[in-house]
Amino acid sequence: MRRLLVGFLAIVGLLVLFAAAAAVGLFLWLAPEEPEVPPRTILALDLTQSLAERAAADPLEELVFEPAPSLRDVVDALQRAASDPRVVGVFALLGDDVYGFATTQELRAAIKAFRASRKPAIAFADSFGEFGSGLRSYYLATAFDEIWLQPGGSVGLVGLRSENPFLRDVLEKIGVEPRFERREEYKTVFNNFIESGFTKAHKEELERLLGTLYRQVARDVAASRGLAPEAAERLLGGGPWLASEAERERLVDHVGWRDEALDRLRGGGAKVLSVLDYLERAGRPNRKGTRIALVHGSGPIQRGDPAGGLLSGDRIMSADEVAQAFRQAVADPKVKAIIFRVDSPGGSAVASETIWRETIRAQKAGKPVIVSMGDYAGSGGYYVAAGASKIVAQPGTLTGSIGVIAGKVVTRAMWEKLGIAWDWVGYGENAGMFSLIEDFTPEQRQRFEAGLDNVYEIFKTRVAAGRRMTSEEVEAVAKGRVWTGEEAMAKGLVDALGGYGTALALAREAAGLAPDAPVELVSFPPERGPLDLVWALLTGEKHERRPEAGTAALVRLLRPLVRLVEEPPGPLTMPLGELR
Repeated sequence: MRRLLVGFLAIVGLLVLFAAAAAVGLFLWLAPEEPEVPPRTILALDLTQSLAERAAADPLEELVFEPAPSLRDVVDALQRAASDPRVVGVFALLGDDVYGFATTQELRAAIKAFRASRKPAIAFADSFGEFGSGLRSYYLATAFDEIWLQPGGSVGLVGLRSENPFLRDVLEKIGVEPRFERREEYKTVFNNFIESGFTKAHKEELERLLGTLYRQVARDVAASRGLAPEAAERLLGGGPWLASEAERERLVDHVGWRDEALDRLRGGGAKVLSVLDYLERAGRPNRKGTRIALVHGSGPIQRGDPAGGLLSGDRIMSADEVAQAFRQAVADPKVKAIIFRVDSPGGSAVASETIWRETIRAQKAGKPVIVSMGDYAGSGGYYVAAGASKIVAQPGTLTGSIGVIAGKVVTRAMWEKLGIAWDWVGYGENAGMFSLIEDFTPEQRQRFEAGLDNVYEIFKTRVAAGRRMTSEEVEAVAKGRVWTGEEAMAKGLVDALGGYGTALALAREAAGLAPDAPVELVSFPPERGPLDLVWALLTGEKHERRPEAGTAALVRLLRPLVRLVEEPPGPLTMPLGELR
């Protein structure tokens, strides 16, 4: 009876929600448009918070959580603001390290492109790291015209370091035996469990990656701050630098307060707009012209539909969802090319194969596929990209890792130490192959390793075909090695260095367009706001999109109601229902 009551109340609550949404949505649809951008506007960037690769996948998330800009939102806002005469400058807040190297480089490029419009861009930080590293945050700040630091802050430039715990000995003590196999020695993702310290290959790779990234940062900081490269390398590893020291070493331009920094841009009574407010009023760039599709693939790669439902949290790259997005883009006769944004450390080999196949089908249908890599596009993340027409990565993207690792842990001894006995029945000689109680038999291990060999060979074959390399050339860059984007380009695994802008330029070229041809960049599957969801529920439409105007206001009005439905007062609660 209680379950029936809970279900009934949940349905009633949702009906009230959708009825209210429909009424408010109709009002907002008929209401006047959003206010215009003020004649003198400062675009404000909060770069102390993480940026997702794309907006919330579930439109109802925006009803519960405050909307946050995505990476593309920031890049689009900067591009739009550069040519908008109403925008007089950019003001950004920075702090601790929150972005990977590739995201940092993407943002640096967007800021530098904005500065080409001869409008000022100012960065302010209360501290670049507080008793911690602020290297990537400071690296981003060097793209701005001026860097301001609060008097009591510091610049946490302490170099780069990788620390890894190794659990083999403790696992042995508690009776857990790891059984992992890899192809090949540079596939180190599970070394923490199967080794007692760095192997020669593991240490060699980390030293190379850290050294490459450190030199990239030093080179760019030196160019931006007018320093000699050797001076930049010394400063990047010699901190933390106190505010007075940072100013003396020309790491920052001014030691002062946030209001003082902002006043540098406020002349003439300029108003401040956030990224999302500005985009809602001014509109995005690339909204008219030849259609280019944008497909996102973010997070660990897995088979089937996305896990979880409303408010599920972490993003995953669902093979079914990405494959459907490609099929929708291919079926759209207006789409002339596809940009596939990949930000993934890897995952399921089968799911990676499914997505790879859709990139091939798209190209056979006459739709070139340009891959744009984020912070990571390794292992399965490279697999899904291998067949693309062109691959673009940032210098600091971590990619490659062409290899495979799999296995299990055997826990029988642990249970025996705890006094817990296991028994079993089964049919078939390999029924216990993936049991966590029994070890592999010799025959099972042979079948298991044959499977690994098969995945590794198929992976290398896909890379050889897509990159037009011989099997020997692929093997030379495979074995599980991770490369920076800069190294990957030198090895033939990447075609160009850059981000969204570079990928869009290559998409224009692949579509036979002029470099400055206007384009309409459309996400697949189409992005849908809460107002779109209500409209679809009321009309039965599945893919059509309603106008975006008014969505943000609707979100602000309905968020308290959704929270009431999700967490009603009183005692009754109603919850809303690999390759690496």
